Amino acid sequence: MADPLTKAASQLRKGVLEYCVLALMRDGPRYGVELVEELSAVAVMTTSQGTIYPLLSRLRRDRLVDTELRESPNGPPRRYYTLTPEGRTALADFHTSWPLFRDAVDHFLAPAPRTPHDTENPHEGT
Repeated sequence: MADPLTKAASQLRKGVLEYCVLALMRDGPRYGVELVEELSAVAVMTTSQGTIYPLLSRLRRDRLVDTELRESPNGPPRRYYTLTPEGRTALADFHTSWPLFRDAVDHFLAPAPRTPHDTENPHEGT
């Protein structure tokens, strides 16, 4: 059976990876391997090129990023990805929504407050 923490982390990563990638492009163009390396700097966000490149293709199709080929000093030209205005809007929307979502999840994960009824013996008086 799979480790539930690993499964939970994987599901959470899938849900937020797109927005983490957009955030990494906020300050300028990035290429795919660079994005993989930046994400891997945070263990729970480690991903592979096999995940990033299809995601980047989808972001491009959705017009959230644009691309351009640039010459590389080490090998073939690299495809750089840049946020479009729509990408900036999507990132801003996520930035607004994330704290609300995180707080809602934290609400459900927090232990329920104990009431006097919780400490009573349910079999008492029977």
